[in-house]
Amino acid sequence: MNQTTHVNEILNSISNLSLDEQSYIVDIVNHRLHEMQRNRLIDRAKEAELTLTQNKVMTGSVDDFFAAIAND
Repeated sequence: MNQTTHVNEILNSISNLSLDEQSYIVDIVNHRLHEMQRNRLIDRAKEAELTLTQNKVMTGSVDDFFAAIAND
């Protein structure tokens, strides 16, 4: 079974529910998506902090950046 078929089956099942139940499912899915996005942002922040503490971050102006990549 491909992913599209699986998603369509889920959507068809949801459409058989009452409006309140459908709304509840939307709320749950939105909550889970926000939680996943928040966790991804936390992971990226931790990675950035680690990169900074390991001195793997280059600082300077845009001109400094272009000069550095021109020398590579």
